Amino acid sequence: MAIKNIIKSFKITNFIFLTIAGIINAIGVTMFLAPVNLYDSGISGTSILLSQITPAYLTLSIFLIILNVPLFLYGLKRQGGTFTCYAIYTISIYSLSAYLITDVLPVDVSIASPLAGQDLLLCAIFGGLISGIGSGMAIRFGGAMDGIEVMAVIFAKRLGITVGTFVMIYNIALYVISGIILNSWILHMKRRNLLQMMFAKENEIGQQIIKTVQCFTGPMPSPVFLRRNALHTMYRTVWWEA
Repeated sequence: MAIKNIIKSFKITNFIFLTIAGIINAIGVTMFLAPVNLYDSGISGTSILLSQITPAYLTLSIFLIILNVPLFLYGLKRQGGTFTCYAIYTISIYSLSAYLITDVLPVDVSIASPLAGQDLLLCAIFGGLISGIGSGMAIRFGGAMDGIEVMAVIFAKRLGITVGTFVMIYNIALYVISGIILNSWILHMKRRNLLQMMFAKENEIGQQIIKTVQCFTGPMPSPVFLRRNALHTMYRTVWWEA
């Protein structure tokens, strides 16, 4: 009976936009962030790190599924069946799209972004903007792009901290661990300069984001919502993630 209720709650429109969200997020991560070793936040960033230090057959798309799906299933009772199904669908689209971009399509993302080269600032801005829009769309239409939020909701209260603090601690740990594993802090130090530049030009970047997503007004999140979410994602990408 519960399964029937969950199925009845599904909306085709949501699945369509969650599909678009997964594809958009994959483009931001695989074509801008990962090629120049700029990591996304949470489980997505962890997946990027693991894909770089494990054998080649263990790709980003595999780790996205392995790490995220169990978290969504674990949070099934708290988050509800509809959200869990939407979230697993979204992460599956994200994973499939990442696989197609990195392993199937004739696009070289191994050493540089095919659209921004090795320019860290451009990769951080466009990668954060694009993946921020994807994440915002996923949340707007009932899903999620990363299991870290589910993990935070489950464990933060038990640890006596807020959800935001839990996510911050996780990302700092990811930052430190990846620096140790990769034995390199040079790129991480460069990100501090990137963050300072982005703070200095926040208004200009925000206005550009509004222009970019103007076509998404209507059934989609408002430009202000997307601007705020994209800016937040860019700051996370440049500063908190390893």
